[in-house]
Amino acid sequence: MNNQNLLNEPCPIARSLALVGDAWSILILRDANAGLTRFDEFRKSLAIAPTILTRRLVMLAEEGLLEKRRYLERPPREEYVLTAAGRDFLSVLFMIGAWGRKHRGGGKLTRFLDAETGTEIEPVAVDGVTNARIGTRAIRIVNPE
Repeated sequence: MNNQNLLNEPCPIARSLALVGDAWSILILRDANAGLTRFDEFRKSLAIAPTILTRRLVMLAEEGLLEKRRYLERPPREEYVLTAAGRDFLSVLFMIGAWGRKHRGGGKLTRFLDAETGTEIEPVAVDGVTNARIGTRAIRIVNPE
């Protein structure tokens, strides 16, 4: 199944994965949430090929997770700033990280700290209606008619 097919799926998980389902896109959003905005910053942080980085930045901007802004006229230079959708992805990143710490941990791992308190962030996914932790209760999937 290709990404174009996933974009038309009724499942919001499938639609989301069509946009940010590859590691590079997710890591770019991680770095953008950490304050990186410029091409060279992303390239240095990720050790990514320029062509791949360019494609991912363009796609993330086209899909509304990043906004391309000019910060220098001569020579023309742009930066990539998170949109509200890009900032909203931070909770997803932290849930992926929590899963990785639990199931793919071992050795030295990066820690994420609250900048104000200095305490390690421990993300928890909770259903806003029942206040139950996601994964502790059975789910039922209802497809649209």
